Amino acid sequence: MSKSATDIRLGFKENWQQFSLLLLINAFVGGMVGLERTILPKLAEEEFLIVATSAVLSFIIVFGLVKAIVNYFAGLLANRLGRKNLLVIGWLFAVPVPFILMYAQAWEWVVLANVLLGVNQGLAWSSTVVMKIDMVGEKHRGLAMGLNESFGYFSIALVAFTTGWIAAEYGLRPYPFYQGVGFVTLGLLLSLVFVKDTQHHVAAEAKTNNQKFLKNVFIDTTWRDNNLGSVSQAGFVNNLNDGMVWGTLPIVLANRGFDLKAIALIVSIYPAVWGIGQLVTGKLSDHYNKKHMLVLGMAAQGIALMAMFWAGTELQFIIPAVILGVGTAIVYPTFLSAIAGFTHPSQRAQSIGVFRLWRDLGYAFGAGLTILLSYYFPMDTAILSIGILTVISAVIIQIRMTQ
Repeated sequence: MSKSATDIRLGFKENWQQFSLLLLINAFVGGMVGLERTILPKLAEEEFLIVATSAVLSFIIVFGLVKAIVNYFAGLLANRLGRKNLLVIGWLFAVPVPFILMYAQAWEWVVLANVLLGVNQGLAWSSTVVMKIDMVGEKHRGLAMGLNESFGYFSIALVAFTTGWIAAEYGLRPYPFYQGVGFVTLGLLLSLVFVKDTQHHVAAEAKTNNQKFLKNVFIDTTWRDNNLGSVSQAGFVNNLNDGMVWGTLPIVLANRGFDLKAIALIVSIYPAVWGIGQLVTGKLSDHYNKKHMLVLGMAAQGIALMAMFWAGTELQFIIPAVILGVGTAIVYPTFLSAIAGFTHPSQRAQSIGVFRLWRDLGYAFGAGLTILLSYYFPMDTAILSIGILTVISAVIIQIRMTQ
């Protein structure tokens, strides 16, 4: 017999089993992205003879667009279909991905894999985010998001490293992608059998929540509301620079003479620090001013990216990668806890969906901007330009956000 809203209690201790399960599942979700993080540009060059930046980055553009759109519809459908159902559907879309990456005979198949991966990430990651926020209540949202994003992005970093290491030892295909078969199998089974929906948690919180209703969730979250709009633009710029790092940093490092193992190390440090750091920064966002944290985090990212433009040695890349990871760790859980705090529980999933729409469109715009800049300037210039844009985002938060 299912529990009613009156039987539900919010908090970590009260929901630790489901919360822990969702953390594990989100690690598998992150691992699916990590499969591509290091070796896809190398795969494009060596196996498909593609060296054009626009073609290499096409997989990021497709992934970002699809994930962004699916994020939006996940927010719209969360209350109607249920969080658990969206999670299961997301895993079903991921089933073919590792097999396509292992056996693709044309680059178009890799792009197709990223369409499916974008749907998987949009549904599965969105579901785990919203379900954790539903369970823990108002006082622990930042910590919940810190844990969620930490597990997800540390998994990305770990798998980015392991795929690079496996590829260096045993070749680009098929061995690095065997990990993905395990992620899909475990993620789908755990979601289908053990995860419980959180609709009653939402109903319980709504009874005591005094947050005003948004007149138009899409418009207010996008820009009209000073706080929500500030967070959304920062999320967009954050993933814009992440999309650029994802697609161009391995190429820049290869152009500067680094081997695949060194590239894997440098590329994995940034999401590793990002992931681990959120164990601390998520909790801090529950206690400290969210505006100040967002300004600090975005400014740190921008400075780190600009420093990479002048980097030459491995250490000179590692230090900015650490700073970039710290800056991203500061903002990432703060984004989601802020959006959740500024919206009514009944509108929360939709508002988070709108935010994640804009945030993940940043992937596509980052890759597109990189293509445009690299057409006229050296690839390194993209790093400098997007670093400057990230600092401008911090200034917008400082001017516009009220709390």
